[in-house]
Amino acid sequence: MDISIIGSGYVGLVTGACLADVGHSVICVDNDQRKVDALRQGLIPIYEPDLEEVVHRNVSAHRLRFTNSIQEGVDRSQIIFIAVPTPPQPDGSVDLTYLAGVARGIAEVLTEYRVIVDKSTVPVNTGEKVAETIRRYNKANVDFDVVSNPEFLREGCAVADLMNPDRIVIGSNSDRALTLMKKVYEPFMAPIMVTDVNSAELIKHAANSFLALKISYINAISAICEASGADIERVADGIGADKRIGRSFLNAGLGYGGSCFPKDVAAFVAISEQLGLPFSLLKEVQRVNQTQLERFLKKIRDALWILKDKRIAVWGLTFKPDTDDVRSSVAVELVEGLLKEGATVRAYDPKGMDKIVELGLCKGVSLAKSALHAVEGAEALILATEWDEFKRVDFEAARKIMHTPILFDGRNLYDPKTMKELGFRYFGVGRASEG
Repeated sequence: MDISIIGSGYVGLVTGACLADVGHSVICVDNDQRKVDALRQGLIPIYEPDLEEVVHRNVSAHRLRFTNSIQEGVDRSQIIFIAVPTPPQPDGSVDLTYLAGVARGIAEVLTEYRVIVDKSTVPVNTGEKVAETIRRYNKANVDFDVVSNPEFLREGCAVADLMNPDRIVIGSNSDRALTLMKKVYEPFMAPIMVTDVNSAELIKHAANSFLALKISYINAISAICEASGADIERVADGIGADKRIGRSFLNAGLGYGGSCFPKDVAAFVAISEQLGLPFSLLKEVQRVNQTQLERFLKKIRDALWILKDKRIAVWGLTFKPDTDDVRSSVAVELVEGLLKEGATVRAYDPKGMDKIVELGLCKGVSLAKSALHAVEGAEALILATEWDEFKRVDFEAARKIMHTPILFDGRNLYDPKTMKELGFRYFGVGRASEG
């Protein structure tokens, strides 16, 4: 099929590349000419495992190309996906300015029937507004349908998620549009869930908010474990063994971050309030998440006393492993908290350091060349992001070059007993510390 993706950011680029990889002809549209030029030259603006290979393969096969022209995308496509940013506003509600602009841009060049698909994460009832906008600005009064097709991509495994999805949600009130959308996803071996547009829009916010709730729940339990002497890992295993609950997302740590969970939870809170149904449970999820980082900083203060002028190493800056995304990263918040208290921080991340410099984050941090370089002379080490690389570090060598071998494990990546045997004072989350 002929498909266009308007917006070549994280969701748009991954979606376009993967749809091309199953045989569709895809045009990725972006209004940033520099990004379009870079993509045409084979330069991928984000780090995502396997993405570069998929993009290059499909550009070479002439199934994937890039343009800055909405008209070209609309004219040459049966289906138009909108995958533009929907950033949060100060009150937590969603800024739909980009989406509205694209809807108007499509309307002004629309000359025959098209299916317009909201791929961006949007509040419920947004599809109605998109349709209203297109009707208003399409002077030719062309027939079209608006569909909701939320994405469920996890950064760090987005290509695998798109190629092997748990489910494909298609929200459509039109049989004609539904037929075309099913054809798009025919190559994918996954159940297709058909709903109305409003339900599809609500599914994404409800799903992400529930996952955030699981994270905050286990983090709240971790505080009880620390107070009672229980071990959060054993407790989580016991809870997760119940098939009704499951073990995933029951990992205590510094709290959730990134570009999705904080934004989507805040948006769902705002949506609920706008509907006259305040979602107090999700407000508590947000509170627990913020408290978790504060509790961890207190743990560091209690062990090191005054943080001013203390030399602290931090492993990990991205909000999760296998991505270079440092937006709304708890690791970044942690480093900025340490810097604010006067600590001298040297940090290392396998992929995120260029983004730290590009975005001007963590002003005053020293960026290390390697994990071991980061800990030279350090009075403490903090594990903030659970990259696989950090599982393989030679801790014997690390201990010898540290000033004092103290480890704060913000992701419970290491075994406390093993670390103590290696000569480290160990502090985890919801686990017995020191020894």
